[in-house]
Amino acid sequence: MPTIFHYIREPAVFDPEILSAMGAAYESALQTLPTSTPTDVREVIAIRIISGARAGERDPDKLCQNALSAFRAPAGP
Repeated sequence: MPTIFHYIREPAVFDPEILSAMGAAYESALQTLPTSTPTDVREVIAIRIISGARAGERDPDKLCQNALSAFRAPAGP
């Protein structure tokens, strides 16, 4: 199974601390999903985590939750 590092085009732009946070966020996100989750869904999660990190988020829990929010149904009326 690919790690988030497979999706980072330019890893040198991230310092080791944020790379660690991104990896932790990705692993946490995957643990909430069934093992049969399609590869394209995993890729979307990785891209959302990378995007959040590029925007300045450093908290792995927030990166994870923001990535997973794309797959949650909106609250009722």
